[in-house]
Amino acid sequence: MPERGRIPALEGLVAVAAGLGVGHGLSALVSAGSSPLFATANRLIDLTPTVVKEWAVATFGTANKPILLVGVLAVVALLGLAVGRLATRSLTAAWLATAALGLVVGAAALTDPEATPLWAAPSVLAVLVGGGILTAFSRLGVGDGNTPGPVLSRRRVIVGAAGGGVALAGFGLGELAPTGAPGGPPVLPVPPSPLPARAAGLEGEVEGVSELYTPNADFYRIDTSLSPPRLDHREWRLNVEGMVERPLTLTWDDLLALDVVEADITMLCVSNPVGGPYVGAARWLGVRVADVLAMAGPLPEADMVMSRSVDGFTISTPIQALTDDRMALLAIGMNGEPLPRIHGAPVRLVTPGLYGYVGSTKWVTNLNVTTFARDQAYWTVRGWDEQGPIKPASRIDVPRDGSTVPAGRAAIAGVAWAQGIGIAQIEVSIDEGPWRVASEGPDAGIDMWRQWTYAWDATPGEHRLAVRVTDADGRPQPVGPAEPFPNGAEGYHEVRVTVA
Repeated sequence: MPERGRIPALEGLVAVAAGLGVGHGLSALVSAGSSPLFATANRLIDLTPTVVKEWAVATFGTANKPILLVGVLAVVALLGLAVGRLATRSLTAAWLATAALGLVVGAAALTDPEATPLWAAPSVLAVLVGGGILTAFSRLGVGDGNTPGPVLSRRRVIVGAAGGGVALAGFGLGELAPTGAPGGPPVLPVPPSPLPARAAGLEGEVEGVSELYTPNADFYRIDTSLSPPRLDHREWRLNVEGMVERPLTLTWDDLLALDVVEADITMLCVSNPVGGPYVGAARWLGVRVADVLAMAGPLPEADMVMSRSVDGFTISTPIQALTDDRMALLAIGMNGEPLPRIHGAPVRLVTPGLYGYVGSTKWVTNLNVTTFARDQAYWTVRGWDEQGPIKPASRIDVPRDGSTVPAGRAAIAGVAWAQGIGIAQIEVSIDEGPWRVASEGPDAGIDMWRQWTYAWDATPGEHRLAVRVTDADGRPQPVGPAEPFPNGAEGYHEVRVTVA
């Protein structure tokens, strides 16, 4: 029977937390993917069926990854409580259970595509620290008959506090590691032929409408990375290989020696539901992918480029989309600033007209020229469409669904896009009535979204508002409905409002 004042389950929790924290801290020196916490969560992401992933994105949005991490921590906490109770019966059994847990986590780390044998080190250290603290608690729990209970309790408090401190310090080290650029962010070059100054959007006239250029801090983020990679631009390398005449490797300086251009491009995640938030527009700075591929000389039979990020994530892009007259970029800047870490610094792929899962590799370090018949990327293996063209669509930003609008003249406003083609008109329907042409905001190019607004004489009551866009070739956006899987959602965005 445990000694009075002892809480074995809590001791196990402290031991496992300390081990996990130390392992996470060591991963800052190895690789973020080697963290016992991140490795476990990453393998869960890989093993999760597509339908569950779509449900998670639709339900939790960009909070899906933090929620996953909390879930992993909760399971680890329960295992720690169980190990603590087991230690009161057999310290050896508790050590074996801790080692088994470490083996599972270590295997999760080593099965990462980018893993090296060193990736097992954080899990090994986690087992040693966790088991060591369990041993310390166990020895303190054995009295000699002369040591008063309160002294033993105080010792346990000291060990527990030390274990908790180790856990916090480890997690802190893992998150406060250097950002990867000891000399600071790169200085962006000035393009020889810059675009005209950014136009003022309708956001200055209509409160609540999406800005014409999405601020970097507000730009959506959807990817599989639990901890965005830290990559120094001076250490960055891009390998171009596969079905090419001249394989090559480019450094940061090599890339900037090519023609640097600007392009206004709207990006969209294929998981975006009708009227959803996973879309943003920016002015990108970079080098045309076509220029880089031309240096390598793709073979005629190649029809796809498999791009790979530094963390091993892969995307397959039709080679035509990277070599035609659209501005597919290896981007280094975003809205006049160096590319933010969470958006793919130092270099990412940006392909107009394609959903992100087939054209927007972050932290890109490899371009493998190949064919769709030979290779499949992360999402296409899971059943998503190979081509992934962005479908024309529109969204109502103002008024919000479920809101109350004062009677009288009111603005209905939002954004619409028809990438690679351009927009002919945007129309609004009220209560399933006739479609009425909306006024359009500034035209920043066929690869950018277009703001729009419509002056509505709002009358009291419940109303349903809808919007649709017609592209420059005269094709209206798909009526749908269609879910995001496997090639993007379809349908008219509608909102219901009350006018009072």
